[in-house]
Amino acid sequence: MTLHISKKLNKADKRYIEEELYKYNLTHFPKDLEGRYEEICLYLKDNNGTVRGGILSEICWNWLEIHTFMIDEDIRNSGYGTKLLAKIEEIAVEKDCDFIKVDTLSFQALDFYKKNGYQVYGSIDNVGRDHTHYYLKKDLA
Repeated sequence: MTLHISKKLNKADKRYIEEELYKYNLTHFPKDLEGRYEEICLYLKDNNGTVRGGILSEICWNWLEIHTFMIDEDIRNSGYGTKLLAKIEEIAVEKDCDFIKVDTLSFQALDFYKKNGYQVYGSIDNVGRDHTHYYLKKDLA
């Protein structure tokens, strides 16, 4: 058998990789966490229905992971980010998550997350040559 490496984007191939890893991971988790995957997205909209921010996240086994959290620049520091974060935390508690994890860059929202009870558990320096990439976690239980 001869194998080769391909970089061609193919959704079916990508889905195969994700599903096989998921099946393998299931063999290492307790049965009561099986099937615990759910996308949770919150959108902040104005009176016209225009999206002004939001959180894109997912529940996986016993945690919620925030992948993307954005607020339009002109309404930052108005409390909307805190309200969105509180809502996603409320959902995580309702869904029996033990913790939330998120990452941010040094020029983004590190102080915001710290102010809301998140703790840095790791970082990588020299990201984009001048910045730090932070990994944060908040225990819910």
